[in-house]
Amino acid sequence: MTTTTLAVLVPLLPFLGAAAGLLLGRTAPGFVRPLAVLPTLASLVFAVLVAVRQGGGRAVNAATELTPTGSVPIELALHVDGFAALVAVLVGVVATCVQIYSTGYLRDDPRYPSYAALVSLFTSAMFLVVYSGDLMVLLVGWEVMGICSYFLVGHYWETPEARAASLKAFLVTKLGDVPFLIGLFALAVDAGSFRITRVLGAVASGAIDHPTPIALLLLAGVAGKSAQFPLHTWLPDAMAGPTPVSALIHAATMVAAGVYFVARLLPLFEASQAAMVVLAVMAAVTMTGSALAALAQDDIKRVLAYSTVGQLGYMTGALAVGDRGAAVFHLLSHGAFKALLFLAAGVIIHAAGTNSLAAMSRMRNLRDRVPDAYWTMTVALLALAAIPPFSGFFSKEAVLGTAEHVVTGHTEHAPSAAGWLVLLSGLLTALLTAAYATRLWLLAFRGRGAEAPDHGRQPLTMTVVLWVLAVPSLALGGFAFRALPGWFDGRDLTPTLTTSVLGTGVALAGGIVTYAAWRHTTALAARVPLGAVAAHPEGGAARVEAEAVAGHKPAYGTVAAAPDPSDPGRLLLGPLHRHAALGFHLDAVYAALFVRPVQAGARLVRFLDREVVDAYVRGAGALPRWLGTAVRRAQTGNVQTYVSALLAGTVVLVVAAVLVATGA
Repeated sequence: MTTTTLAVLVPLLPFLGAAAGLLLGRTAPGFVRPLAVLPTLASLVFAVLVAVRQGGGRAVNAATELTPTGSVPIELALHVDGFAALVAVLVGVVATCVQIYSTGYLRDDPRYPSYAALVSLFTSAMFLVVYSGDLMVLLVGWEVMGICSYFLVGHYWETPEARAASLKAFLVTKLGDVPFLIGLFALAVDAGSFRITRVLGAVASGAIDHPTPIALLLLAGVAGKSAQFPLHTWLPDAMAGPTPVSALIHAATMVAAGVYFVARLLPLFEASQAAMVVLAVMAAVTMTGSALAALAQDDIKRVLAYSTVGQLGYMTGALAVGDRGAAVFHLLSHGAFKALLFLAAGVIIHAAGTNSLAAMSRMRNLRDRVPDAYWTMTVALLALAAIPPFSGFFSKEAVLGTAEHVVTGHTEHAPSAAGWLVLLSGLLTALLTAAYATRLWLLAFRGRGAEAPDHGRQPLTMTVVLWVLAVPSLALGGFAFRALPGWFDGRDLTPTLTTSVLGTGVALAGGIVTYAAWRHTTALAARVPLGAVAAHPEGGAARVEAEAVAGHKPAYGTVAAAPDPSDPGRLLLGPLHRHAALGFHLDAVYAALFVRPVQAGARLVRFLDREVVDAYVRGAGALPRWLGTAVRRAQTGNVQTYVSALLAGTVVLVVAAVLVATGA
């Protein structure tokens, strides 16, 4: 098969698997798991073949016009360059791991068929975004992912938290998609085409008349999809969905789509200095704010959610200093270790039997009970903290090194202000990232919470996936920074000495200070009695999560563990802890500025509709109704009554005529 045919099959196979899974989910349940895993696995194989054939060389392009529009044509176009080839491999690896993991994680879930089909559709949509060479076709995949996230985040729809989280994710991302769509139309009008290659050609020739407003409109959609400030608040709440869904969303789909989109159209954003500065500010605020919030969270999945927001901030920071190679390099390494972190968290959720999704303050003695999760999560956390030689070190240093080049004037792809913002906030975030990664490891595996009953070993499909993802988390960066420049515009990704020393130094400092704070709080809390834990019935990991998703209520009404008083996050953050735990009250600000005024307006409209408009409508119908009632009562059916009325009327008419004649 040709490379073009293989590339077409990559998004097509998961789509067909999703359609077949929805059709056969109830009539032939035995086919559900093969239909979930095999098409995605085949897409991964084909994506690898496409990457091997493309080889980082000349881009593969193919197109056919979908329908004549009379103005700007819309084409079913394919554009596979080095970026697209490698990102597609990442999507295939993570999606395949998630599907295999889910066969064990949701083995007792009655809605598994629809779940698996939606995951396949989600995967197909991301493949479409990655390979698409036309912006309108890309938009189709962009929006399909939004719909899939709505259903998957709300998978446990019995709980109000899941319903609210799915609705919030949908509305916040749509809030960004409206200006995003306007920006796409404006860009196509200026460029005369939706084809990405022609748009970039128009940018290079200076044919884009309004680069700044177009870039800012597109950034609104990117901020919503990739959970960047100020539209990031949906992502932590989306943890109400199943843990494998979180791994898929955070590692290789949806939130990665915004970063990938900017990387594809980076010359457009570089044409506007204002857009690059806005991108840098957005990245800086996102990085530091999310890292502080992660340090204050108790639920392990919310820690990882805020971590994703921060790591995406690194990627947008790399784009803000004009290096899409560093951004996509960090996207690849982050996809591996973040998928591993979430899937390991799923193992912990079942093993801990906590009365929240996975409250770290209520964990104890998990190291010996889940050794696979312990060792693989340790690898992933070291990669997250950017400790050499783990993959996160090389990709994060590529971002910081590019920012240093901008600051020192070695490159003119971005303004120096953007370089300073990204460099300083990146170093501060490296310190905070190591701090919350160390805190997570200490509380999860060395915590003093009440010990929950042992639920036995996890299914093999869950533990094998952890070790598969541990390999790239450990080894990807060591060779990738040498091999990837050939795929990524040829720009050097080798770590620089200055940022490597500074980044590693602040990361080690963050870890050491957090460990010291933990030892101090542990000593102070040594006399605090631990809460008792009642017996917990057997159940699958997904069932534990579904029942516990409602918050801090005991799952099944059985777990009543006392929180671990040795949490170092409170000591490190001090009075800032309460605000960071609530996401710095951004949801409250949105509620005051937008939600409450809209609700008040809705109540006013309802009052006017019921009490004013409906009053006139009811009044207009009242008079005919009364007249009809009077006429109906006159119709008695008695002939004598009718004759008497006729005579009386005749007399009245005669008298009236006489009076008129006399008066005349």
